[in-house]
Amino acid sequence: DIFDLRHMTLPLCNGEDEYPGYPDLVRLKESVRAADGLILATPEYHGSLSGVLKNALDLMSFDEFSGKVTGLISVLGGQSNSNALNDMRLIMRWVHAWVIPEQIAIGQAWQAFGEDGKLLDEKLSSRFDQFAESLVENTKKLRGIL
Repeated sequence: DIFDLRHMTLPLCNGEDEYPGYPDLVRLKESVRAADGLILATPEYHGSLSGVLKNALDLMSFDEFSGKVTGLISVLGGQSNSNALNDMRLIMRWVHAWVIPEQIAIGQAWQAFGEDGKLLDEKLSSRFDQFAESLVENTKKLRGIL
């Protein structure tokens, strides 16, 4: 499943355990619980992950994330860095998820993609292949499939 938080109606997290009346939140939680692995992607704003993603993560907890193998991606308008990735790594570790060592930061995103939506940098494209392989391999290892 792919979730674009821009098109979802989620409550603002206030520390409650239940948020009745938000079917998008129910769907999100159920999908995350059912997933073997996750990929979290965020734009980087002011040196960190987006507030919208942070809110969505705060609405979930150990029930959704514990033991999930997770890959992290950030997209930036400026130079590539790892601020948002580091913040996401800390959050996911806190909720007992397993974050793969490979991570991707796409700097200067406004010029990183062609008109067809494909990455222009072949090295970065190759890193996505390695990222995907690591996510699958580590998920299989954690699930005892390998």
